[in-house]
Amino acid sequence: MHYSPTKIEDLMTTIVQPLGVRASATSHSTVLAGVFLFLGGATVLMGIITAEALYPAAAAYNTHTSTVSDLAALRPENIVQQPSATIFNLTMILAGTAIACAGWLLHRAGDSRRMTIPVALLGLGMVGVGFVPGNHLAVHQLFAMTAFVAGGVGAILTAKLHTGALRLIHISLGIVALTALLVALFLLNWGPVAHLGEGGVERWVVYPVVLWVVTLGASLAATGGTAGLPTKRRTAA
Repeated sequence: MHYSPTKIEDLMTTIVQPLGVRASATSHSTVLAGVFLFLGGATVLMGIITAEALYPAAAAYNTHTSTVSDLAALRPENIVQQPSATIFNLTMILAGTAIACAGWLLHRAGDSRRMTIPVALLGLGMVGVGFVPGNHLAVHQLFAMTAFVAGGVGAILTAKLHTGALRLIHISLGIVALTALLVALFLLNWGPVAHLGEGGVERWVVYPVVLWVVTLGASLAATGGTAGLPTKRRTAA
């Protein structure tokens, strides 16, 4: 089935007008990107919570030693426990697809590639994590590292879409995620860090990125990307 640009514009209008947005096609793309980001971030959060809650109590999974990816294949034996594995993998695939689509929509709306590429890479990395669980360690780690780095960098670069406290929140979340990633790579056995464990440290990477995705999505969905624009441009938008 082929969709013309006109049909895509009509679809965007149908989706965003009930949200109270009356703006150009560019704003429609931005609002829809925000909706996808918000839903993607919320899906990750609730999907991980659900997969952890349903993980068999007798198994060795815990948030101190186990990473979130261990929900799909628990190391070192690569044990697959259902339904947690399926929930986690589907969560990554669905949320990653939504976030990657948001990156394309932001690019279509004219946002800088410095902002849209990290968003798209985050989504693609998550999709890869979902399709390639941790029992295929080398490829899985490549996808996971792509998502971690893209998420931290994206949080910092998209800060320019906002002003005031929201900009600071974006930057702070990105710095926390990237710092935690460096700590996980090089200081995992250092005293204070060792108390958190590999699972705890990784969650200091994952959850700031998720919070950034939800924050960015909610802001774009509410404002159409005009919140950080000068007053004249905001009025024109």
